[in-house]
Amino acid sequence: MVSLICTLQDHRDDINWCAFSAQLLATCSGDKTVRVYNTRDFSELAFSPLEGHGYSAHCCCFSPCGQFLASCSTDATTLVWSMTTGEIEAVLEHPGRSPVRICVLSPDSTHLVSGASDGSLALWDFPSKQLRRTGCVSDTTMVACSFSPCSQMFVTGSTYGDLRVWDLNMTQLHAEKNAHDLGVTCCTFAPDILSDSQVVQFHLASSGQDSHVKIWAVNKPSSGVVKMQLLHTLTGQSAPVLTCAYSSDGQLLVSGSVDKTVTIYDAKNAVLLYTLNQHERYVTACSFSPTSPLIATGSMDKTVNIWKVEDGCSGYDDSTVTSCPASTSASRSKLLVSDWSEEDVSVWLLEEGLDGLVDTFKTNNIDGTELLALTKETLLSELHIESVGQRSKVLRKVEELKNASVCSGVPDEFLCPITRELMREPVLAADGYSYEREAITMWINTKNRSSPMTNLPLLTTLLTPNHTLKMAIARWRTSQ
Repeated sequence: MVSLICTLQDHRDDINWCAFSAQLLATCSGDKTVRVYNTRDFSELAFSPLEGHGYSAHCCCFSPCGQFLASCSTDATTLVWSMTTGEIEAVLEHPGRSPVRICVLSPDSTHLVSGASDGSLALWDFPSKQLRRTGCVSDTTMVACSFSPCSQMFVTGSTYGDLRVWDLNMTQLHAEKNAHDLGVTCCTFAPDILSDSQVVQFHLASSGQDSHVKIWAVNKPSSGVVKMQLLHTLTGQSAPVLTCAYSSDGQLLVSGSVDKTVTIYDAKNAVLLYTLNQHERYVTACSFSPTSPLIATGSMDKTVNIWKVEDGCSGYDDSTVTSCPASTSASRSKLLVSDWSEEDVSVWLLEEGLDGLVDTFKTNNIDGTELLALTKETLLSELHIESVGQRSKVLRKVEELKNASVCSGVPDEFLCPITRELMREPVLAADGYSYEREAITMWINTKNRSSPMTNLPLLTTLLTPNHTLKMAIARWRTSQ
């Protein structure tokens, strides 16, 4: 389920781009400004709007750490802004002074690529803000660019309709001609890397004037040439698709179109999940938050919509809980323990004869999630419960809650194989199994990087959020 939670209406012209960092959202517009919002409540930062461009701002992107924001413009510059002060840190003037249509930072923060209306490309060393190399594709406009997750390659898309793969020497590794009839509008790499002893594979999504979103495999063999293979063509929209973006785990893909719709796909299976119809004009920008289940979409209607991909928390009306402080155990039992409010925890303590701990738990804001995470150490050092007997009783009662939840009909695939508790942040490990993030992280750090399920070595410790499973768990929770 996807719900509209907020609409930002601060820009005075078309929205051209939007981008998330871990804590911020940036939007840029034909009104020459870049605006920056806090994603906690989508209030605008004190130094916003950023006013440094002389003409329309076409694109913006955060550095991976979120410390800097880059934006580019028809004024032929890419500006680098401090996200601490809102001040301009650097002005990168594009070679040839052509309008800059796209800018993108590498995942390792070492390079920035800008692409311009004359088909030229500039590769910048980002730490020093120095120009390193240039390239060009004649008779076209660069409108799309994305770095591979390894930061060693990038792909560009142009109004000519081709997708081109480049290395950091600005050597063209592959050209996919006519990738989209009438022109490419956007391209974006999925975050995951698939590899074996001979080939490293990336997935790339592209959108175009042909009304399609296409998913490609970009194969980089250990020896030989880079090749692209078309995996899927997504046809969920009826007009040119202007923008597309992957979720941080690569499970979902969002796109925006001239038909005013936003579509969300299961990227792995190429299945249309949702079509959203809240914008009044062309949808020109979209972005997933890297840290929360949020999507931002921008439009020529001058608005930015913020959508929440429901993760289970919204499956229960929190206002009901807060308006019923005298919640009984019967009504509370309809919730998973992890969904308990602080008041639910207080009522549970009273029922279990732990009246003396109510004030301590309230002072420390212990809700259901915090309750399940309690240990002997936290009870002593953080909650300052000196009595060994009380600490033991709390832990024993918490263990009973955990066991009750396992026996309550939760589908086995929703339980973490390590903790046997319902997963809240499921992630895929290299062994192909899904685990609760905290549990598998602790396992990897203490168990010599072996698989909890197979005991074989994990080829990589990379953990990928499993949004598809998370949404399935959310649907199950709302049905309870």
